[in-house]
Amino acid sequence: MELDPTVRRELIRKIGGNIRPSLRLRGKMKVAAWENTIRLSYLAKRLLDIVVSTLALVALLPVFIVTALSIVVENPGPVFFVQIRVGRNGRHFRFYKFRSMVVNAEKLKTELAAHNESKDGVIFKMKKDPRITRTGRIIRKFSIDELPQLINVLKGDMSLVGPRPPVPKEVEQYTLEQRKRLHAIPGITGLWQVSGRSDIPFTDQVRLDLQYIQSAGVINDLRLLLRTIPAVLSGKGAY
Repeated sequence: MELDPTVRRELIRKIGGNIRPSLRLRGKMKVAAWENTIRLSYLAKRLLDIVVSTLALVALLPVFIVTALSIVVENPGPVFFVQIRVGRNGRHFRFYKFRSMVVNAEKLKTELAAHNESKDGVIFKMKKDPRITRTGRIIRKFSIDELPQLINVLKGDMSLVGPRPPVPKEVEQYTLEQRKRLHAIPGITGLWQVSGRSDIPFTDQVRLDLQYIQSAGVINDLRLLLRTIPAVLSGKGAY
């Protein structure tokens, strides 16, 4: 990870001052040490992502097969739902999920806009969304629909832990503060997902994502991964 040159210059100026050359040198050394620490942290996080996602994809292959067959038998069509999402620093990527809705769900979303239960309006949520199939309700309850994102993690589009990647239309409505969510690599699970999932209002989702970004690290990621297990098994906030 490299700092933006303007940000780097400003940090050196603030840390080292701009009067004595010895202080400027000390400032540059502190910034370089900080950059190396961040670089190592990202390397460790990436290594964790590759190892865990590879092992999980192999171990969960039977789950993938059973889920795919159930989706096709109930509602013939694509097994995967592929959507453009916004990743770190606004980069777009193809986001994979198991399809949990009927084939024409995106078209029906416009007709259901008046029934959006998200108070903030940026995201669309309905507890009894009529577009969700029977198989979809089961795989959503236990987050099985999210498993194909392990492929996104392996590709480097996403991490195991991080803010949820929004769709471009949501980002268009973001405030400057909310755009800070895009400063980190998006993830499958995160702080608000283990704190109530879809029951968490959008503004609190953003607050928790920003809180995660400020304290991100491999140890914190491992803690959140462990907290994800009971959150998924309970099914709380999943719809």
